[in-house]
Amino acid sequence: MRYLIPFLLCAGPLMADPAEVTNVVATKSGDSWRFDVSLLHGDTGWDDYADGWRVEDAEGNILGERPLAHPHVNEQPFTRSTSGVVIPDGMTEVYVRTRTNVDGWDDQTFPVMLNPS
Repeated sequence: MRYLIPFLLCAGPLMADPAEVTNVVATKSGDSWRFDVSLLHGDTGWDDYADGWRVEDAEGNILGERPLAHPHVNEQPFTRSTSGVVIPDGMTEVYVRTRTNVDGWDDQTFPVMLNPS
């Protein structure tokens, strides 16, 4: 049993550190949508940062994606946008999924109700 303790001390974090969606503004413009997504994550620098988010339908199909090219250590939460996202007619809800460079795509999604007016 004494060999287990050093192994545990060397192990990485046991829990994922996903980026949290704090706000989403979806705006329709013509035939497409713009998404302004605010994220909160404990970015520590290049070794651990939120590196993207995407818009999905209920089945997980990707409708739009926004890569994030650098850490936002001193800018939390932060907002980034993507436009030109085409939403199929009749769809009233989409989901935002976040990604970090350490843990990849989060299992959880953030629901967004669409108001086309």
